[in-house]
Formats: sequence, structure tokens, C-alpha cells
Amino acid sequence: MNVEPKSEGQTRRGVGLWVAVALAGLAAATVLYLHRGGNGNSASPAASAASGPFSGVARGEVAAFIALPEPAAIPPVTFKDPDGKDHALADWHGKVVLLNLWATWCAPCRREMPALDALKAELGGKDFDVVAVSTDRGGFDKPMKFWAEMGIKSLGLYLDSGDATHGLGVIGMPTTLLIGRDGREVGRLIGPAEWASPEAKALIGAALKLN
Repeated sequence: MNVEPKSEGQTRRGVGLWVAVALAGLAAATVLYLHRGGNGNSASPAASAASGPFSGVARGEVAAFIALPEPAAIPPVTFKDPDGKDHALADWHGKVVLLNLWATWCAPCRREMPALDALKAELGGKDFDVVAVSTDRGGFDKPMKFWAEMGIKSLGLYLDSGDATHGLGVIGMPTTLLIGRDGREVGRLIGPAEWASPEAKALIGAALKLN
């Protein structure tokens, strides 16, 4: 994926856009939560803010997905694997990526992780990948213990190097970004979702058709 260099002004505008979208997503997620009495996402048409190529597919389990007005460049955030190797989203050049920011202390994050693992096992390949990045502080011990407890088999384990949460305008967890083949964010979902559901797969399918 190409990560474009940006001026300081462009970076501020980009982060501002992400924060605005994140706030909109948080508001939508709150509406959805209340609509279903605290049970998560729903197909409520009033709560879904997806548009364009995602109109009609952001429903059901992924109804809280918020599409950007146009794809946005992403800052060059980095994260590490358990061997200490640095990674960036450019490593996934040419793939649609579902980037999930999570933490072991976040109960909704823990609940949705098996579904993300199942999604990667089913659809992961040359065109699509799921990248789960832990924002835990203190190293890999807690994330690795959680991986073992939950029986996570397909997902790779990555740890935020310290810039992902701020650089991506993340204001709550879990937050999941959908990134196109060109390395630009097309939208995000704040809060948990059933990522192995037919609705989530339809959302991924729409992203795969973009370019």
C-alpha cells in the first residue's frame, strides 16, 4: 500500500477528518446500542451513515460502519510483531485491509476477536487481510496470553509502537478501519461487530470492488 508523504497542514486536516468521522461513528454506535437495548449493532436505517459503494451493504451486524466522503490517506503509523520487527500498512500493498485496534482490557474487543480470526481464516489471502493491532502497554505478555486463552489461530499478533491510536484519530476501542488496495481509508466502525457475519463479508466484498 502506498502511504503518501504529507505536509504538516495536510496531516492536521487528515487527522481532523478522522476525528470528525470517529465522532460521527461513535454517535451512530450509541444510537445503535440504545436501539437494541445494549446488544450492539443493528440494521436501523436511521443509524447507518454509510454511503456510495457501501450504501445498502452497511447493515445488520456492521450497520455502524461509517464511510468517508472520499478515501483518505493514512499516516505512516508502525507496529511490531513478537519478534520485534517493525511493520507499516505499506507491507500490505495491493490488499484490502481490515485494521482492528484493540486492547486486552477492552471487553467488547475480546468478544469480537474470535469473529475477526474466523474472517481471516475464511477470506484472508492475496486480496484481503485482517490486521489486529493491540494497543496494550507493557509488551506482548498480555496480548499473547489472551491469544492463547481465546484459541486465536489465523490472526497475526501486532503491538502498537505508540503512534497508531493518535495518528489514526482513534477515540474509542475497538475501532476498525477498512482500507482500500491503494492504502487509503474508506471508512471505519467504532465498537464491536460480528465480523464473520454475512453482512460483514458483504462489506468486505464492496471494498474489494472499489479498485
